[in-house]
Amino acid sequence: MTIIESPVQVAQQQARELPPPEQREVVFDVSALTVSYGENPALMNVSLDVYKNFVTAFIGPSGCGKSTFIRCFNRMNDLIPSAVVEGTILYRGQDLYGRDVDAVEVRRRIGMVFQKPNPFPKSIYDNVAFGPRVLGMTDDLDGRVERALHQAALWDEVKDRLKDGALGLSGGQQQRLCIARCLAVEPDVLLMDEPASALDPISTTRIEDLMHDLKREYTIVIVTHNMQQAARIADMTAFFSVQIENGHRSGVLVEYDATPTIFTKPADKRTEDYVTGRFG
Repeated sequence: MTIIESPVQVAQQQARELPPPEQREVVFDVSALTVSYGENPALMNVSLDVYKNFVTAFIGPSGCGKSTFIRCFNRMNDLIPSAVVEGTILYRGQDLYGRDVDAVEVRRRIGMVFQKPNPFPKSIYDNVAFGPRVLGMTDDLDGRVERALHQAALWDEVKDRLKDGALGLSGGQQQRLCIARCLAVEPDVLLMDEPASALDPISTTRIEDLMHDLKREYTIVIVTHNMQQAARIADMTAFFSVQIENGHRSGVLVEYDATPTIFTKPADKRTEDYVTGRFG
């Protein structure tokens, strides 16, 4: 019989010895961030730091602004005409939304993997080579493709069929290919919005193992509805919830701390109710 562990049990088993905040290198410094679509705020007054070489997870019920928040880090919300971003996000000390900041360069340095695998209808090789070609990073292109596929733990499975169509891969392989596509342009940060929610348990485990390996070189931010997943892979966890004012729902940050603390000793009753399954 399979025993399903609670997120609290997982967090207790996976408790990490994290350096104190004053010894951590800040990659993103978020201050008083509010995001609105039209006149309706989707996310209100969020402030937190994201640290280098950590996996940071955003959890919370549907509609609490997790995906809206993660899309602020690489300016994906710029593509939504009604979106208004207020407050500041400093990326290594530079205002991501400053007038002189190139959004295309932001998205090269801060790559994103989406919920559903979205390979291009091209060969496996051309999927990984696409970004470097567009950006003019064509020196040793074969080497770039191979390194990215190695990093995404996919090389051994596809090295003999790089000219085959990417759409012939399994769902889990397609998602790792999308990760390789991000890595090929040498980013600093990987954003992952529910990257395993469409995958089977075996593929999900591979993605989680991959994130554990990749954080040695990259900073990773993940949105997940799976609390066991957050407890297993994240160093820091932010819990978001929903508040209703004047009939409008908005996301708010309730609590942000080391993952074992969030799941075993949360400071806010709302967090405790969510992680123990009494709410959400």
